[in-house]
Amino acid sequence: MERYLYLRKMITELLEESPLTRGEVIGDVRHLMRVGEEELAFDAMCSWIYEDSHSITSAYYERLVVAAEEMDTPESVQKLVNSSKTDNPAPGR
Repeated sequence: MERYLYLRKMITELLEESPLTRGEVIGDVRHLMRVGEEELAFDAMCSWIYEDSHSITSAYYERLVVAAEEMDTPESVQKLVNSSKTDNPAPGR
């Protein structure tokens, strides 16, 4: 239960600080978390950041990487790795 709450808090904070603005996208991510699909919610959030061509800071990107490692879902941030959507992508990523 503690891990579940930790992941949920992490994703919620990332979502609140994300560049996502479309209500239906944010609602979908929140819905996935409500039904216990944290990994899927995180993946959806990352996918929408990529699909909507949002820019993110290198600090935010690093937080996404940490979250992906925590959830063992590195593929969630993979699409952001090689994009030019971060202001300063981390070297080697």
